[in-house]
Amino acid sequence: MITLTQLEYIVAVDTFRHFGKAAEHCFITQPTLSMQIKKLEEDLEVIIFDRSKQPLIPTDVGKRIIEQSRVILKETERVNDIVKDHKNLISGELKIGIIPTLAPYLLPLFIGNYKRKYPNILITVEELTTENIVDHLNRDLLDVGILVTPLKEERINERPIFYEEMMLYSHKDHSLHNKEKINVKDIATPEIWLLSDGHCFRHQVINLCSYKGASNEELPFHFEAGSLETLMNIIDKEGGITLIPELATVGMPEARNEHVRHFTDVTPLREVSLVYSRHFAKNKLVDLLWKEINAAMPKELLDRERGTIVEWK
Repeated sequence: MITLTQLEYIVAVDTFRHFGKAAEHCFITQPTLSMQIKKLEEDLEVIIFDRSKQPLIPTDVGKRIIEQSRVILKETERVNDIVKDHKNLISGELKIGIIPTLAPYLLPLFIGNYKRKYPNILITVEELTTENIVDHLNRDLLDVGILVTPLKEERINERPIFYEEMMLYSHKDHSLHNKEKINVKDIATPEIWLLSDGHCFRHQVINLCSYKGASNEELPFHFEAGSLETLMNIIDKEGGITLIPELATVGMPEARNEHVRHFTDVTPLREVSLVYSRHFAKNKLVDLLWKEINAAMPKELLDRERGTIVEWK
């Protein structure tokens, strides 16, 4: 007979791709874990993991078994959620992933209040790129992500929270700084600074130029920064332009805010959402998180109709 414990073991091995790390995660010895997985394979008369590969990988049938095991384990968690909901208990663990272009601006607006309101929720926050957040969600290493959508990932649910404008940031001596009307095509210049590859905001900038007819080939890649603050600091000293998201201007010093301009031909927006696995069980914790972030947003950021969403994929 298949047990939930055996399913937990094969999911752990799939997550860590290592018997030793999986055993440590499950708080058992490696021989015990290996024996239980071997027994499951014998009972099912199939091989779940190809042990000849390093790191080990699931077989084709193993992938299907593991995927179904994740669904079963998530559904099992719902029993605890039903009981907590019945008792009006708000507790549990919530592992959050957030992209770097949101973390420094968004987290301070809500995370403290969320923790104070719900002290029995154990919150862990990790700053990751979108690609890593999706990977971690699929492997149950994260519960929820905060990132830019649409993702168009079959196994991921998206719940939009707000829509922030993409704005121009320029050096005071740049020609666009004092230009009366700024069009999107104006940013297709060798003087634009971009984030490094892997950041969705970089791809949004490129897609925005393409959307308005500018050539991606005109965008230079002389320096690729890992943060928006780095880009703005470089521009302040060395000149040039970049794009920044609207939340980066919240609390920005007045002297720096004078370098920020809006586009006149279009209002480009990026959609920020909570994302989570379709089989995610902690729905109440996500609902409360969504409400907390939504309440912390300036009213205008909640308006989907004030501009055009720029996709990045």
